[in-house]
Amino acid sequence: MAHFAKLDSNNVVTEVIVVSNQELLDPNGIEREELGIAFLIIWSVGHANWRQTSYNKNFRGNFAGTGYTYDPAQDVFIPPKPYPSWVLNTTNWQWTAPIEKPQDPNKLFGWDESIPNWVVTDSSD
Repeated sequence: MAHFAKLDSNNVVTEVIVVSNQELLDPNGIEREELGIAFLIIWSVGHANWRQTSYNKNFRGNFAGTGYTYDPAQDVFIPPKPYPSWVLNTTNWQWTAPIEKPQDPNKLFGWDESIPNWVVTDSSD
């Protein structure tokens, strides 16, 4: 099964649709994204802004989800930014805290944007 992200006018994902691989096959049996998009334009009665997404992250950085943004310049899906202080890692297309998360197996940490820093949210001590 192929997955396609429906994008609004700002390239924000509004939903992800599953399409049969058969809809993507050209006469030579090769899957082509544009055939899936053509199918979805008809299926959606004219909505033309679709991009294929990979469940296994084989292309376009991340598997698209509702609220993700498609960046056409980089040809990737970017998840929503969790906190204003976080920065986008353009190697894996994930948001990263400006301070590395502490590693302590006896404590759970959560991000506190008001500081901004990691704080202990629970401890087994």
